This record gives sequence, C-alpha cells and structure tokens, in this order.
Amino acid sequence: MHRLFRVEGETGLAPVRRVLLLLLCSLVLSPAALFAQEAHRGGGEANLKLPDLNMATFLGDVGGRTLLMAGLGVGALGLIFGFIIFQQLRNMPVHQSMLEVSELIYETCKTYLETQGKFLMILEVFIGAIIVFYFGFLQHFEMFKVLVILFFSLVGIAGSYGVAWFGIRVNTFANSRTAFASLRGNPFPCYAIPLKAGMSIGMMLISVELLLMLAIMLFIPGDYAGPCFIGFAIGESLGAAALRVAGGIFTKIADIGADLMKIVFKIKEDDARNPGVIADCTGDNAGDSVGPSADGFETYGVTGVALISFILLAVKEPVVQVQLLVWIFTMRVMMVVASGVSYFINEAMAKAKYGSATKMNYEAPLTSLVMITSAVSIVLTYIVSNLMIPTLGDGSLWWKLSTVITCGTIAGALIPEMVKIFTSTESAHVREVVTSSREGGASLNILSGLVAGNFSAYWLGMAILGLMAVGFWVSTMGMAALMTAPAVFAFGLVAFGFLGMGPVTIAVDSYGPVTDNAQSVYELSTIEQIPGIEGEIKKQFGFDPKFEIAKENLEENDGAGNTFKATAKPVLIGTAVVGATTMIFSIIVGLTNGLTANVDKLSILHPPFLLGLIAGGAVIYWFTGASTQAVTTGAYRAVEFIKANIKLEGTTKASVADSKRVVEICTQYAQKGMFNIFLTVFFSTLAFAFVEPFFFIGYLISIALFGLYQAIFMANAGGAWDNAKKIVETELKAKGTPLHDATVVGDTVGDPFKDTSSVALNPIIKFTTLFGLLAVELAVSLDISNPGLNSILATVFFLISMYFVYRSFYGMRIEK
Repeated sequence: MHRLFRVEGETGLAPVRRVLLLLLCSLVLSPAALFAQEAHRGGGEANLKLPDLNMATFLGDVGGRTLLMAGLGVGALGLIFGFIIFQQLRNMPVHQSMLEVSELIYETCKTYLETQGKFLMILEVFIGAIIVFYFGFLQHFEMFKVLVILFFSLVGIAGSYGVAWFGIRVNTFANSRTAFASLRGNPFPCYAIPLKAGMSIGMMLISVELLLMLAIMLFIPGDYAGPCFIGFAIGESLGAAALRVAGGIFTKIADIGADLMKIVFKIKEDDARNPGVIADCTGDNAGDSVGPSADGFETYGVTGVALISFILLAVKEPVVQVQLLVWIFTMRVMMVVASGVSYFINEAMAKAKYGSATKMNYEAPLTSLVMITSAVSIVLTYIVSNLMIPTLGDGSLWWKLSTVITCGTIAGALIPEMVKIFTSTESAHVREVVTSSREGGASLNILSGLVAGNFSAYWLGMAILGLMAVGFWVSTMGMAALMTAPAVFAFGLVAFGFLGMGPVTIAVDSYGPVTDNAQSVYELSTIEQIPGIEGEIKKQFGFDPKFEIAKENLEENDGAGNTFKATAKPVLIGTAVVGATTMIFSIIVGLTNGLTANVDKLSILHPPFLLGLIAGGAVIYWFTGASTQAVTTGAYRAVEFIKANIKLEGTTKASVADSKRVVEICTQYAQKGMFNIFLTVFFSTLAFAFVEPFFFIGYLISIALFGLYQAIFMANAGGAWDNAKKIVETELKAKGTPLHDATVVGDTVGDPFKDTSSVALNPIIKFTTLFGLLAVELAVSLDISNPGLNSILATVFFLISMYFVYRSFYGMRIEK
C-alpha cells in the first residue's frame, strides 16, 4: 500500500494517519457531547421503524410478509439465471491463444480489485467513526444495535464489491469467446455473447440487491430496520463511489496511454507490441465493468432506501405504509421477471432475423430489447398494481401511482434513444465531428464534440423535466390525503421507474466493455501469425476461420458498444438526481419537525440556503477538475514509460513485465486520485452540514442539479468524440491519416469526460446525500448539547477538506 501512495513526491500513509487523528480529535473536542443525555430526535433516519408487514393483506387474504417471502424465491431464480449464463459462457469454445490473453486480463483485474478492497476498508474507517459516534453516543443506541448498523454498512460495501468482481469474471469469459466466435464470419454471435454476459451481470446484480433489501425488511426487527437500511445504503454508496472514481481514472490513464501510441509510432489499434494495451483492457473492466456494476447495484438500492424513508416519514397511517412498501417491492420483483421474459423474446426475434445473416446492424436488437422490456414493464405495472392495491386511497391511486412509475420507465427507454442522437455512429452530431476534423483537425473536432455535449444536456434535461412534471401533475390527484409532500413521492417513483428495466439497463451497458475487449483480445492473441492456425482451428473446432471478416465485425460491434455504454450513463445520473430529491426530503422532514417549523428557511430569502446553492456548484467543478487531473498526470507517466520501453522490432508482443508495470502506474494514480477526492467529499459534507442545516440543504440541491447537467454534457460529448473516431476507422478506413490523428486526439479528450468525471458524479451525489443524513443530524444534535461547537467543527472540517483539494491538484501535478 505504501508504494501505491508514493506519487509525485508524496509520502506513504502519513496523510492517512494525520487525517484519522484529526477526525478523532474533532469528534472529541467536547467530552460533554459524548455523554449528553438530550439527543436530537426529530424525524431523522435514526428513528425510522418498519411496521408489521402483515398489517395489510393483498390478493384476497395474503399477508404482506408472506407475499414478500415469495419475492425471495424470484430473487433466487434471478441468481440461478445469472449463474447458468456464467457457466454457459465459461464452457463456450475458445482458442488457447485468446484464452491466455483474457486470463491475463482477468489476473490484472483481480490484482486491481484486491487492492481496491483493501483501500475500501480504510475508507470505511471514516464512515464507521461517524456511525459509532452518531448512533452510539448521540442517539444512545445500545452497542449491539450500533454493531448491526456497522455490519450492514459492510454488507453494502461487500455487495458493490461482489457484483463488481462477478462482472469482471463474466466479461473476461465473454471477451475471448466473442473474439473466437467472430472467426466463423457470422456477425450474430458477436452480438449474442456480449449481451448474454450483460444479462448475467444485470440479473445477478438486481437479484442480489433485491434479496439483501428483502432480508432487512423480513428478518431484521422493525426498530432496527430503518437505521440498517441507511447503513446499508451508505456502505454500498461508498463502495460504488470509490470503485467508480478509481475505475474511471484507471481506465482513462490506460486508454490515453495506449491510444497516443497510434499517433506517435503509427501502429495499429491494440497492437500487441504496445505494453499499454493490456492495461487498457484491464481498464475497460475496471472502469466500464467494475464501475457500472457497483454503480448500478448502489443506484438500485439507494433509490429503494429513499422511497422507504419517505414512506415511513411522510405517510401517517401504518396500514398505508405497509401497502405502499409491499407494493413497491412487488413492483421490483415484477421488473426482474419482465426483464428476463423480454430478453428471451428479443433473443428469439434477433436470432430469427440475424442468425444466418452475413451483415447486421448491431444496435438494432439492443434497441428492440430496451423497447420490448419497457413495454412489458409498463403493462405489468398497471396489471400488478390493480391486483395489489385496488382500494388504496379513493380506489383510483393504483393507476395514478402506476402512471408515475411509467413516466420513469418511459424515461429509461426514451433517454437512451435521445443519447443515440448525439453519440451513435449514425448521429448527425457525430458525423459533424468527423466533417469538422477534415479541415480543422483536432481543434474543430474538439469544438464540435463540445457542441454535441451541450445540445444533449439541453434536450435530455427537458425530457427529464417533462416526465417529472407529469409525475407532479398526477401527484396532485388525491395523493395528499395519504401523505405529506406527495410531489416528492412522485419524483421518487419516477426515479424508481428509471430502474424498471434494471437488468436490461445494466446488460446493454456491460455490452460495451466486452466488445471493446474482444477486439483487443483478437489483436493481442496474434492468432493470424500462429503457424498452421487455419488447419488447427479446422481440426479442433470444425470450421475455416475468416480473419478479415472477423476483424471487421468486431470493429463494427465495438461502435455499437460505445453507443450503448453512452446510453446507460444519463439513465443512472438521472436516477441519482431524481432519487436524491426524495432523500433530501427525509432530511427536510427532520429539520422542520415534519414541515411544521422553519419551512421559510427553504428559500433564497434565507441567505444560508442561497450560499449553499453556490457552494454546491463550486464542489462539482472542483470534482471535474480533480478527477481529470488524476487522469492527466497518470497518463503522462504511462505514456512516458511506454515510449521508453516499447519495442517494435524483432518482437510480436510486449513483455508481460512491461504490461504489468503500466497497470501498476494506472493503479497508483487511480488510488491517489480517489483518496484525495473521497476525503474532500467526506470532509466537505461534514463541514457544510455543521455550517448551518439549511445551508446544507441548499448545498445538496445544488450538487444534484449542477451534477446532472455537467454529467450529461461530459458523457455525451465524450461519446460523440469516441464514435467519430470509430467512423473514421470502420466506415472511412482512414487509419493512420491526419483525419484519424485528429479524431484520436478528440477521443483522448473525451475519455475522462465520458468515463471518469461524468460517470462518477452519480455515486458522488448519492454518497453525499446519504452521508448527509447522518452529518446534518450529527450537527443538530451537537448544537443542542454544545452551542457554539458547530462553528469550530465546521472550520476544522473545512480546513481538512481544503487540504485535500490542495492535494488533488498540487500533489498531482506533472513534475520532472
């Protein structure tokens, strides 16, 4: 670990020890606070209590608990589905040369994840200290209850970490099998294998999340369940944030390092002699598989926790609470079923149409999968709601709530289609990037990509606005009789609907890293140069390999992968922002004593609230710079090493030692960048919560809104640059030309845009909001027992955060 932190002159773990000491000192500045008998007990998460789930009956006389027990069975079937596909992928035929490459990629991924696992435990110390202090000392929970909450924060981390590990194992099975299947000359397996891998990850991810949340609801005592949900959500959010940030930095250091060699040495894509290519393949999994898997797991869980918190805080009647809770989890079970059924329907259609085709549009069956799943989900939403809650409220709420969820489901289908307008290889915006590059080179290439990103932020923002507005409109039709702030519940249901196609959303996102890796595995295997390979494949596997057709299919399929990687990003960031609205409401309820006091402070007429809005914007722009800075410095060191050690004469492959050294450089800077970013976010959240509660509310709202548009802009600009390069390579066949060089430069600018900064904003927003639940309650509780202490603590925490802001640039600069 010491080696991992020694970057640009920094010293080992000394900063970690200093920060831990500062944190502990800050928390014990006032011994009286530790033993204060009067704790703040507003409407916060510490006092959430689940009612008896059998209080309400469904489908005639089935108790809520009994119904949710059946959900455990569906979750188990989802796990079985994932494992069956896992086994099918592992047993698919593959040539040894390709298998060796994919296993090397897996081994480097495994080393990276093991390092990340150790690092997550360091970060958990910070979260654990706050959990123990808040629940143990301020809320006076007995030690066992505090340990249970801590345990579930570890379960949350383990969930994010575990599904990430499963994701890389599945993808590294699929990459070599896809590469080998391409040799038959048939494009359909190039599509079917990556999607099969994606569905395995998606079903496993959603099923694990569903089982864990149902386990808390069904087997944890009601007075423990609320805090355990919060601990679980904070843990999975911490895991996702760390894996997403570090993975995004890692993958783009490697990607830029490998890509720039194409310009410097005029070598081909994924040239086996380039020691940066293995690191790039590892990064495809670290950034585009590990990150999205952990992110999707956390997004699904945090949205559920936000809705649970809202129902327990805003709905007064316990029977109605049970009806809504059981209904929501039944909807989740239904959505798993809908995704599985839709996948099989779509695969049958795709195989009938493309099974024996010699050419295919790879995007078409992926698009139809999203559309079929959304249609099935919408129909089942209304049917199941009518069966579950036909008499809720005035008897019409079943279809009104279904309509609100449908707004989110439509968004989950509509947003990917809108994203394709700005990032697909068929997009006019992407072709504009290519056209501008012909005469304007890299300069106009970059400007055209910025235009695409800005336009996309406008249109996607308007789409999200419109669907949320419909949800708000429906919430005015009688929902106020059951709950406080029905519009907030509607926004949470819209976010819930975003995830209605959870397994499919994850599947099409995971499609990209497999197609990208498959292309690299093909080149790194140097299979065409193996003596007698045609005869060997014919004898061992029974077909004649078609090398040129295989390379063409893999390259075209990679363009589809790029597009669908881009489509999932705005869905996840949109869910984060819309879902954060619901979680922020939980904080507001606690601060306003159930919306009966201090409501006037939720206004720009209250200066701290306005100042919080300004602070949120500042932090979003710092984060964008800090994450990009880590990529810039790491890429510089990677390029420096590769240029000094690449051997193009007398060898067909880079040495394993050189390749591993590039992986080590990427890991080193990913860890350092993530550490600075996480601790800045952690201490900024504490500092702003201690400044003033309504300042903090403004801050949370601001990071959500600034983050939404910054993420959409950056993700889609990056996607446009990426596929502009792909058009030049596949359609124009112009590799090695000045036009290609210009698009490569644009792509390297877009790399940290789309795969580092933008995607990591999603877990950062959710982690800040979830951790903010504890932070603001901690601040209010301490202020009651020790007036004046908060100003001191706010100053201490802010100075610590500024130290890591300083390190995120000045400690990461490129120095000779």
